[in-house]
Amino acid sequence: MKRSKSKKKVSFKSRLFYLTILLTILGIVAVADASAPVAIRVYNDKYFLFKQQITWAVIGVVSFFVASMTPLKYIKKYSVFVFGISILTLILVALPGFGSRFLGARRWLIIGPISIQPSEIVKLGLALYIARLSESKDDLFAYLIPVLLVSFLVMLQPDLGTTIIIVVVGAVQIFLAGIPFVYMIIFGGLGVLAGFLLIILSDYRRERLTTFLDQTQDPLGSGYHIRQVLLGLGSGGLLGVGLGQSKQKFLFLPEAATDSIFAVIAEEVGFIGGVFIIFLFFLYIYYGFKILVSADDTFSKILAGGIIAWIGGQVLLNIASMVAITPLTGIPLPFFSYGGSSLVMVLTASGILVNIGKENERSKR
Repeated sequence: MKRSKSKKKVSFKSRLFYLTILLTILGIVAVADASAPVAIRVYNDKYFLFKQQITWAVIGVVSFFVASMTPLKYIKKYSVFVFGISILTLILVALPGFGSRFLGARRWLIIGPISIQPSEIVKLGLALYIARLSESKDDLFAYLIPVLLVSFLVMLQPDLGTTIIIVVVGAVQIFLAGIPFVYMIIFGGLGVLAGFLLIILSDYRRERLTTFLDQTQDPLGSGYHIRQVLLGLGSGGLLGVGLGQSKQKFLFLPEAATDSIFAVIAEEVGFIGGVFIIFLFFLYIYYGFKILVSADDTFSKILAGGIIAWIGGQVLLNIASMVAITPLTGIPLPFFSYGGSSLVMVLTASGILVNIGKENERSKR
């Protein structure tokens, strides 16, 4: 008698779990590579930033498992509290004596040896709040008020790139909540107009826009950053110059371990390696979307949509700016860019997505 063989289908939440771990490991390796030159110059230890990123990754993985195992009813219960705390941190960072100013921006709270970026926390806080709101509200203004409040506080830092992500998260969640599409068109039009005004009224952002439109101007000044990015991408060719062999990371490329890390990766692993990284992000969004469409309750569906819009929007905006499709925005690449606040919050959000997937499976048994 032949014994029948059956393959157990791997669920999307399991695939997302393994993919999250893979992206985290690849990100740590990328930071170790890209951060070494600046770490030697600033800290006289080429592993300094790498060791910090390892610490944040451990905290993030712990947060991932906590978020994946905490019953969603408790996440829903404390969503308003989390949003309130994230708003409080945004207010504190704007106050002299609390916020730390770096390169003209006030974006960090320094608590002893720990540096926290509240704008990273508020992305999850807003997604949680709007998801909770969607269960009881169907008024457009009820959704717009928190989105506009967060956008205003983030722009005080100032940080247009993060503001764009906040608006994208809010817009996607509002759409999923069933607000009429005509209102979304009006909302989007006003957002584009506001963004244009914010660019025109700021010398720094206006300079970035004009540099984007004419990348040959001021190659050693305003155009230097994007020119070094494109040099890195171009020198990588099809297969790359080899792991650890990037020239741009040796203090030629600004923000090589943070916002511009994709340029270092693409230089070392080439076009094929860069496309592979983009494919991994595509899988992440696809698995997240499959979890979203399987969600039975409104809170889970809207929350999953917000997380996907946040992480997918950052990936799109970061890589688009690296290949000169959009102006440079200063948005970190999820999982890869150096930075504790970003990594911990992305891992926490990924844990919530896995949690929603588990709830979907449980409800269908």
